[in-house]
Amino acid sequence: MRGDNESIRLNKYLALHAGISRREADEFVLRGRVTVNGKTAVNGMQVSPSDAVFLDDEPLSKTTKLIYVMLNKPIGYVCSRRAQGDNQTIYDLLSTRYHSLKSVGRLDRDSSGLILMTNDGDFAHQMTHPSFSKTKIYDVILDKTLGPLHQQMIGDIGINLDDGKSQLGLECMSDDRKEWRITMSEGRNRQIRRTFSALGYTVSKLHRTNFGPYTLGNLAPGEIKTVQKL
Repeated sequence: MRGDNESIRLNKYLALHAGISRREADEFVLRGRVTVNGKTAVNGMQVSPSDAVFLDDEPLSKTTKLIYVMLNKPIGYVCSRRAQGDNQTIYDLLSTRYHSLKSVGRLDRDSSGLILMTNDGDFAHQMTHPSFSKTKIYDVILDKTLGPLHQQMIGDIGINLDDGKSQLGLECMSDDRKEWRITMSEGRNRQIRRTFSALGYTVSKLHRTNFGPYTLGNLAPGEIKTVQKL
């Protein structure tokens, strides 16, 4: 099979046809979840278009079209496939043709704005892994005026959180110093909210407008738009 010019490495094949990253693909293979032509697959092997590749006993389509979608997530929706309590999921906003897509990064229930969705695992990995440093921009409203000292602590020094230091780019957007534009290249869980909370502030609004080269623009809440891979 290695002599076949059309053969590709198994983890790349899985990324293309299962919408997972190559790292995830390698882990799935190690766990015995992948078979090729009825035999348990091993990492590093090559597969060709004629091979029957199964993941969790389900055949992978050989004609998967890579899809990239931009969604303006409204407040109140969670970025998961399963509902959490009474909260709807972002998949309730999508037609069934997009239900196989995975979200690229997340926004919590109380946050809104730009979410990317795709079945391209490599793309998702490149957009979210810290080593690629994809810039994200958020519009934030605080419950009270941000003091100059606290601005300096967040923007120049960094705030120590349980999972490491958090340092954010800050641009004031209002005279009362409650509205801010936040720029960051990380993406830890609820990082912006936790950073301000550590200094006694509550984020009352958090809206993502930019993710890497993608900009929300005038996309209305709850609407989606297919985009090209940039």
